[in-house]
Amino acid sequence: MAEARAIQRTARQSPYKMRLVIDQIRGLGVNDALALLQFSKKHAAKQISKVLKSAVANAEQAARTTNASLDVDQLYVKVATVNEGPKLKRWTPAAMGRATPVHKRTSHVEIIVAEKEGR
Repeated sequence: MAEARAIQRTARQSPYKMRLVIDQIRGLGVNDALALLQFSKKHAAKQISKVLKSAVANAEQAARTTNASLDVDQLYVKVATVNEGPKLKRWTPAAMGRATPVHKRTSHVEIIVAEKEGR
């Protein structure tokens, strides 16, 4: 079975914070990963779980269109990456009439799910 992927671009959270969560689910089964994300206190977990659910839905749709059999319980997170997106550049007032830059970082989240070999 081929793999399915989902991408979320320019998520409004820094890549560092997103990577803390995404490192926990890499290589896990989809059900285990969703359970871990559901009970995580991190804000990034909610966004990552949306991307993971989308990847699973993409896998189901691909199996439906190619008339292949797919067991969702056999899916696992093959690749989970967070890359840096474009920064929103803002300015904040500083002492003596100056201004200092504020970089509001964004993230690109990509998740690829695949079916485990040998059912």
